Amino acid sequence: MNAIKPIAARAELLRAAGYFDPNSDEDIPSPCISVCRMTEDRSHCEGCFRTIPEIRAWAGADRAQRLSIWTQLSQRAGVAFAPVPAAQENA
Repeated sequence: MNAIKPIAARAELLRAAGYFDPNSDEDIPSPCISVCRMTEDRSHCEGCFRTIPEIRAWAGADRAQRLSIWTQLSQRAGVAFAPVPAAQENA
């Protein structure tokens, strides 16, 4: 299962909707794409690319922690992750 495209698409959808905007009060949604299976080496989930500690921490995580988890899982997946659209960064 190659979940890179689905997780990249989910990140882009959430970014475009403003969930990663630092001025937003909205909770950052989970990266879960309902492919809950650990890699053979048990380093991370094959679907959302989170580690077991990140999965456990998610429910109690604040916005900064959730953004950090999204950043880390994106790196793990090899997906470019820009929390805020480029147009907003330069505004």
